[in-house]
Amino acid sequence: MKPDLVTDGEFKGWVTWAGEAFEHDAAGPFYFRTDAKGVVAAFRAKAKHMNQGGVVHGGCLMTFADFSLFAFAAKELGEGGYGLTVAFTSEFLSGAKEGQLLEARGDVLRAGGSLIFVRGLISADGTPCLNYSATLKRLTPKDK
Repeated sequence: MKPDLVTDGEFKGWVTWAGEAFEHDAAGPFYFRTDAKGVVAAFRAKAKHMNQGGVVHGGCLMTFADFSLFAFAAKELGEGGYGLTVAFTSEFLSGAKEGQLLEARGDVLRAGGSLIFVRGLISADGTPCLNYSATLKRLTPKDK
């Protein structure tokens, strides 16, 4: 799926997958771009992202992590390519508060025939929150 360019607001110039209703509308919106350090994904923590303890809900962090995996692996998936997550592990390191900027950075460890191995780290204003890794399965149009 080709990403959509954001044309206004805090994330102007970033891209998102606006067609992904859960990640964009329900859980996000989440964004990504490439900068001098590589691919970075981000979102601003809002009240809807918080749990009863006053920190970003773990499910939100894991959803954002899953979103970021595909941003990191976009080159390996190819133009218009897609895939699915077949394995995901994570460790919660600290909580993030409302208003903080959450960023995910990571890399592809290996891309084979149909499997892509990816890892990442989410930070809130520079403080690590979630460490994660996953295996993605590359799909082709015939797999739909």
